[in-house]
Amino acid sequence: MKKYILGLLIVTMLYACTKTNSQMIIQSPDGKIEVKLDLKNNQLPKYAVTYKGDTVIKPSSMGFEFLNQPEMSGFRVVDTRMKSVNKKWTMPWGEQKEVVNHYQEMLVSLQEIKKPKHSMNIRFRVFDEGIGFRYEFPEQPGRDSLEISAENTEFCLTGDHRVWWIPGDWDIYEHLYNETLFSEIDALQFAQHESLAQTYIPYNAVNTPVTMRTTSGLHLSFHEAALTNYPGMTLRVDTENLTMRSELVGSERTEYKAKVSLPFETPWRTIQIAPDATDLIASKMILNLNEPNKLGDVSYVKPMKYAGIWWEMHLDKSTWDLASGRHGATTENAKRYIDFAAENNLGGILVEGWNTGWEKWIGVDNREGIFDFVTPYPDYDINEVVRYAKSKGVEIIMHHETSAAVTTYEQQLDTAYRFMESLGLHAVKTGYVGTIIPKGEYHHGQYMVQHYRKVLETAAHHKVAVNAHEPIKATGIRRTYPNAISREGLRGQEFNAWSSDGGNPPSHLPTVAFTRMLAGPIDFTPGAFNIKLDPYKPDNQVSTTLAQQLALYVVIYSPVQMACDLPEHYKGRPAFQFIRDVGVDWQQTEVLNGEVGEYVTIARKEKETGNWFLGSITDEHAREFALPLNFLDKDVTYEATLYKDAPDAHWDDNPESINIETHTLQATDTLNVQLAPGGGLAVSFMKK
Repeated sequence: MKKYILGLLIVTMLYACTKTNSQMIIQSPDGKIEVKLDLKNNQLPKYAVTYKGDTVIKPSSMGFEFLNQPEMSGFRVVDTRMKSVNKKWTMPWGEQKEVVNHYQEMLVSLQEIKKPKHSMNIRFRVFDEGIGFRYEFPEQPGRDSLEISAENTEFCLTGDHRVWWIPGDWDIYEHLYNETLFSEIDALQFAQHESLAQTYIPYNAVNTPVTMRTTSGLHLSFHEAALTNYPGMTLRVDTENLTMRSELVGSERTEYKAKVSLPFETPWRTIQIAPDATDLIASKMILNLNEPNKLGDVSYVKPMKYAGIWWEMHLDKSTWDLASGRHGATTENAKRYIDFAAENNLGGILVEGWNTGWEKWIGVDNREGIFDFVTPYPDYDINEVVRYAKSKGVEIIMHHETSAAVTTYEQQLDTAYRFMESLGLHAVKTGYVGTIIPKGEYHHGQYMVQHYRKVLETAAHHKVAVNAHEPIKATGIRRTYPNAISREGLRGQEFNAWSSDGGNPPSHLPTVAFTRMLAGPIDFTPGAFNIKLDPYKPDNQVSTTLAQQLALYVVIYSPVQMACDLPEHYKGRPAFQFIRDVGVDWQQTEVLNGEVGEYVTIARKEKETGNWFLGSITDEHAREFALPLNFLDKDVTYEATLYKDAPDAHWDDNPESINIETHTLQATDTLNVQLAPGGGLAVSFMKK
């Protein structure tokens, strides 16, 4: 048996990796994806990608520019090594319990022909669902660090693909997605945006993940994995030549984009390749390109649903600051939310505006020292609130709004998290609204990547899970640091309450599912029941039906899901039962159908109970389709409760019109789905 396995491995390696003259070739385990690395005439390396024999990425250059060093020129191959990996690992929390990590790897060791004769490795991993590659710089004679002024990784496309993109903003991801042909991308038109606290778009570039569909129907998504001690990558577009090139987020304080100590590995540059859009969501390639859990026991990380003193501030019912006379974070109000959570199967409550300093924040350039993270307002007895919450079985989620005063926050990090630990609190929502202090840094540059990691590591030391807002992008780090439980990193629910441009259109979330969600969990804060926001914001609204707000608990993945609306808006509403019932931690996920920007249907099986939950959402167009229920467990009968758009439902005209039906269903049944414009369907399948 051992001889057979060894022989099979050798055959697989020979099949997957070959070398001909200047070309090195590696294939995916199923043989459909092929990557060629070429060093013709000892020039800079170029790679190309095919899928089922058709070119996906034309020969594209690779390389770097360094400060105070000659430009990279030609390379010679020193060594080539190949291996095959097929393993499983268990997620402590996530979209599924077990993840298969199956890929072919090729490591090519290179050395420059001319001085300074840099050594550089390029490591490819090719999965059935796409590729990842990274650069590795070994120790160099006479040099202990590198100052990188540019990374010149190209992605040369084969046509004018349809693209779903947001601009390559160095400071914020909170833009609406645009749908255009590649040749029509114009990120610079968004350089000024009145609804955003800060924004900086220096080039015609896009942020990742950026998703495309070719004329043949193949789907591509470009991103990065394992972003560590390096700037975030935007992709600068050449609309004439149909190419993208890595454009690292910079700093006004340094000439370089990144300074790294040797040896060093860049993040993985990733390309997901999928014949169907649904395969993009199902892929775990980004996670698999990250290192395993470094933290060990993370039992303190608790997936949960939560309520909070948050939405009422966006509605102007109350405020974050005390001076207004309408302070939201009072002891009395917190206890009201705790009671609501305890009565409705919600594990926690978020309290924003609890700490002093909010009066001094708005409109102030120098925000250093405004906030500390241990001093509550006098009307918020934090010890009493925590005691009361614990007596009700509810966790208090701490809030740290740093106002992007990073130096202040780092000075207080250990004190702030030690304070949380002393109170027995294990979850925090962080925020970074505003331009970064120190001045000249951007949210997505190397300085801030290092900062966000420092926060995660400090939080882990004190057994705290972090939900980061205004974050660096998700790149699968949650595998390595499972206390990175969720993050914002997109245009969230709050834009519906205060944006001057009409909030999020119905197409927003069916696009997010195939773009931003490919990077990782999203704290979108669903659950708005008062869709028209009466009487607080008569000129604003949520552009979905009520049924879609329920479906989002399944479709938009996060292990922490907020019931965002005011408790009084849930009172007496039968549809709230779905939020009480729906899970947050999953044994299995099935992406059943969908097209980018149009609609998507996802079913997830709850880890502890084995119950299934389904969510389906659509854009501004009504949809009908038959949905086989063959994802359900065989030979099991379920009591299925359907929360569906009523016949007269419409995201604008009649958004709260909903029908609730109960049926007995099995895996052999088919569900006829009818989605209203901007609508949705939520189903709970409870074992009988």
